[in-house]
Amino acid sequence: MLDNPILADIRVRRALIQSIDREAINQQLFAGRQPVADTSINPLDWIHDQNVRRWPFDPEAAAALLDEAGWKVMQNGVRHNAAGEPLRLTLMTTAGNRTRELVEQVLQSMWKQVGVEIVIENEPARVFFGDTVSHRQFSGLAMFAWISPPENVPRSTLRSDEIPNEANGWSGQNYTGYSNPRMDELIDAIEIELDREKRVKLWHELQKIYAEDLPALPLYFRADAHIWPQWLKNITPTGHLAPVTLHVEDWVVEE
Repeated sequence: MLDNPILADIRVRRALIQSIDREAINQQLFAGRQPVADTSINPLDWIHDQNVRRWPFDPEAAAALLDEAGWKVMQNGVRHNAAGEPLRLTLMTTAGNRTRELVEQVLQSMWKQVGVEIVIENEPARVFFGDTVSHRQFSGLAMFAWISPPENVPRSTLRSDEIPNEANGWSGQNYTGYSNPRMDELIDAIEIELDREKRVKLWHELQKIYAEDLPALPLYFRADAHIWPQWLKNITPTGHLAPVTLHVEDWVVEE
């Protein structure tokens, strides 16, 4: 959460992303089926910008950024600032989700290599999503996934007035508390721009800001499997939020 003074420092966020070997996570945990994410826009989406800034795995660069941010003193494997405060963050996700818990442990281990201490505090999904995340009661990092259709404007997740708070009835999904006036302008402009070429330029600028600011730390694009009986043919997953039965008239049953 960006209200946390540690995570409010963009140098720390950039150090955290550079100290994660996301391709190793993809290959070793998911057999290469969940490609590394640089922004929230999937490469399969036509608006994806392949030229956005990337943060490759680089522990030395991450360490330099943490030094620059003032976390220079190493004590018992953990970085401390000049005031003697440890570089310690909580990491939360849904308890019982074995995949997420495994990724958590990998992240904890990787961040430990650069002197960041991670304390894992998981909760049942009904508590994590129903209260902790939606009411922004997590103090450090929260790991979860979301889905969206192609060219989906991220109003609820990135616009500043979508930060949940008591005044707006805890609505919105901008759980990290990200606020950038230019991002707000781009979101508004994209929603009303009908010209395809103009719209894609706006999308590219949005992705550039996302990759630079890191309002969240993107890990990978999750692959969801579709399982069907062998006797059912001509099923084409839509690849977005529309149900697969959208083209049910094309299905064929082979006896």
